[in-house]
Amino acid sequence: MKYVIVLTDGAADYPLEELAGRTPLEAAATPHLDRLALRGAGGRLKTIPAGLTPGSDVANLSILGYNPGRQYTGRGPLEAASLGISLADDDVAFRCNLVTVSDTILADYSAGHISSREGGVLIGLLEERLGGQGLRFYPGKSYRHLLVVKEQLLEEGHGGLRTTPPHDITGQAIAPHLPRGRGSQLLKDLITQSRIILADQEVNEIRIDLGENPANMIWPWGEGKQPDLESFRDRFGINGALISAVDLLQGIARIIGMGVIEVPGATGYFDTDYAGKGQAARKALEDYDLVYLHVEAPDEAGHGGNITEKIKALERIDEHIIGPLLAAGEERGDLRIAVLPDHATPIAVRSHVCDPVPFVIWGKGIKADRMEALSEKESLRGRYRQRNGHKFMKLLLAAEKNETPDSGEET
Repeated sequence: MKYVIVLTDGAADYPLEELAGRTPLEAAATPHLDRLALRGAGGRLKTIPAGLTPGSDVANLSILGYNPGRQYTGRGPLEAASLGISLADDDVAFRCNLVTVSDTILADYSAGHISSREGGVLIGLLEERLGGQGLRFYPGKSYRHLLVVKEQLLEEGHGGLRTTPPHDITGQAIAPHLPRGRGSQLLKDLITQSRIILADQEVNEIRIDLGENPANMIWPWGEGKQPDLESFRDRFGINGALISAVDLLQGIARIIGMGVIEVPGATGYFDTDYAGKGQAARKALEDYDLVYLHVEAPDEAGHGGNITEKIKALERIDEHIIGPLLAAGEERGDLRIAVLPDHATPIAVRSHVCDPVPFVIWGKGIKADRMEALSEKESLRGRYRQRNGHKFMKLLLAAEKNETPDSGEET
């Protein structure tokens, strides 16, 4: 058996007046996905355990078969792994966004989706000016970078350290969302100093002249220490590979020993190479048992409140990824395909929410149920009803033991 999971990041949504009461999943023209759902079976998946913040880190760990309630330590160390950064036992890693601040408002969590080249220049400058003595800045991709701090530098203050994802506060005043608790003063000082240092940099002056948002401040969040996760092969007895342009997903894959396949033209944004990802997935099946293909674009559209781009992303996934994979599966006869979001990123909210997400599985050993499409509403008709996220992988792999996945509900 071979398996492909197509992860449509943030695709789940709420009904919208602009779409006559439909969600983007319902409004998008996705004939291949409709055919897959009509001939497959599905339900809903609770990917965010109670008490955890909804995000791609928690949700994707869950879908890959790990229990975030017990094994999640933070987003930062997952992204550190993607950059090849080895964390010491006393290191705390933070995701470090380059953001755009206008007066006291966080105007853009991505600094206009700044290029990796520009972002690297600015993060390099911050490392030169602020790094050293237990504090390091590392360049990542676009607006997504990393800050690593020795734990002893975060001892000042009381209570647990609390940070806020910047994509949750776009358009809001930054003051109420600044870091709080133990270690927060250091982070607030770095935020303030970064604003001074980045204000007059040539990269930002050029961006402003071009009408683009400047990267005029950093925003550290998602703190955590190195996790201890069993390898994917040891856990499930198969070898897997990831296709994604996002550091976070690549970090998860490296930590659990999955292969990471780079696709030229994959950007983690609307302009990503959908066809290239689909082709890479089919080729990877020659060497791997399972391919985890992640597409970030629907999530970016959700954060931006952009209905048009969210629908376009879903239609491009259908045309360039689902269609070719379905054709390959029909030809091979030994392929099982699953399609699902990791979490919902509703247009109306412009952030992640904890709602269960729809999923569908098609292929060998799967009998059709009453679902006629992959959507929030249709998932209620699915045979598998609602499942805990970290049980999904076992559900997908059940046919490996010549079992038919049961139809019982698990909450």
